[in-house]
Amino acid sequence: MAHYELGEKQNVRPYILVFVALMALTLITVAISYLHLPVVPAVTLALIVAVVKGSLVACYFMHLLSERRLILITMLLTLLGFFAVLFGPLVTEINEITIG
Repeated sequence: MAHYELGEKQNVRPYILVFVALMALTLITVAISYLHLPVVPAVTLALIVAVVKGSLVACYFMHLLSERRLILITMLLTLLGFFAVLFGPLVTEINEITIG
């Protein structure tokens, strides 16, 4: 029974550390709002903190650290789709300009 409890504590430790990090990052976000920075630097800092917090949640609570290959393939497909949506209308516009 003692071995089971030791294994359970080892599994909980990363989650506790991530929780503490998320709380610290939340406090940092609140502190950024009290700095009265101009809009662009304040939003930039807040977005950086939000990305770090989102990454922690995705990696540890959603167990995505062990799914690296699947995530890479999904990100590449998303990037290809993004460029298709972004440049698709541009290609049709260029065709209309050169034809017309």
